[in-house]
Amino acid sequence: MDIREETKQMKLASPLLAAMPLEKRNEALSLIRSSLDEHREEIFEANRKDLALAVQNQVAPAVMKRLTFDEAKLSDVTQELTSLISLPDPIGKVTLHRELDEGLTLTRVTCPIGVIGVIFEARPDALVQISSLCLKSGNCAILKGGKETTYTNRILFTLIHEAAMKAGLPEKCLLQAEQHNEIDELLECHGSVDLLIPRGSNAFVQYIMNHTSIPVLGHADGVCHMYVDRDYDMEKAIPLIIDGKTQYTAACNAVETVLVHRSIAGSFLPKLANALHQAGVTIRGTEEVNRIIPVDVIPEGESWHREYLDLILSIKLVDGVDEAISHINTYGSHHTDCIITENEETARRFMTLVDSAGVYRNASTRFADGFRYGFGAEVGISTSKIHARGPVGLEGLVSYKYKLLGHGQIVGDYASGKKQFHFRDL
Repeated sequence: MDIREETKQMKLASPLLAAMPLEKRNEALSLIRSSLDEHREEIFEANRKDLALAVQNQVAPAVMKRLTFDEAKLSDVTQELTSLISLPDPIGKVTLHRELDEGLTLTRVTCPIGVIGVIFEARPDALVQISSLCLKSGNCAILKGGKETTYTNRILFTLIHEAAMKAGLPEKCLLQAEQHNEIDELLECHGSVDLLIPRGSNAFVQYIMNHTSIPVLGHADGVCHMYVDRDYDMEKAIPLIIDGKTQYTAACNAVETVLVHRSIAGSFLPKLANALHQAGVTIRGTEEVNRIIPVDVIPEGESWHREYLDLILSIKLVDGVDEAISHINTYGSHHTDCIITENEETARRFMTLVDSAGVYRNASTRFADGFRYGFGAEVGISTSKIHARGPVGLEGLVSYKYKLLGHGQIVGDYASGKKQFHFRDL
């Protein structure tokens, strides 16, 4: 059966999954957690095969880190599953309850989106996060991972699907696509797939967005900034920048550019440079920055919209918060940006005017994560302003429907003036 037929069957199964009680969906997550723990050695062995192939293919170090599924990654996904189980049911929440007229009552109730296709590169832990979030929110999920983690993805999917079946969820609640040609087939399933979530490189995400009529949720890249204001605290600033750049360089919420107020550059940059060099970070910067600390000078005309995903950081000096805001809104990716300042008014201006999904003050950009936000996990981060923005957890995977309860009322009576609406929120 090809993927088009599979997605049609998933579309038919999606209302059945949506109707499953929370206890059943949580039971599936609990069984997934136990199964991953019980089969850890098989998972690690599969991952070693993927890593060996990656070494043969000379995969970049940043990507190698994403490919790895070890004890630490298993611990992370286990914690995420535990957190996810503890969260309330996102389905069936009443967000509007209104009497239109006597005996005519309208409610707006949250419901699953339906069938979600998630296409992701490299990270096998993403498969666990995505499938578990979709099951908890009552969505059927099509999972297409990268060929770099074929063996790891295959065993993870098998264990997750078996656990879902054991809990009594519909057989067609999950589907794994493994062939590359299935991506293009999936992009054509606009009648049976409700949402696509791509996770990967800028070029990959742009390809998905440009080759389908299915709604796409996600972000193409993560060009994140930290602006060090003149009213900064040195003891906060340097650890924040080091964490934002080095804690996990391959992440989309890692800092790529630091903007520094000119008035503090002479005293701040040498100390920052020392800390960055100790952390193994290569510094790029303008000729102006190079006159204060030695850097790889950025050629004039090179775009500041640059995602390194490596131990490389760009530095630029600015006159103040307004120039920083302008730079971020022009060259950033609207992902996550931070101001380091002790000035309340400056912070308020920055956080109001920076047009990003996450705007922080005195906190590492690495906090932009569904688990760290208490969402249990995330299917990805969205820089869109429609439907979901920022880390997308359970709330971003539900839509809503309107339910109208009447007693034989007809519109003709209201159009003629025989009856009138009185709109009363209950």
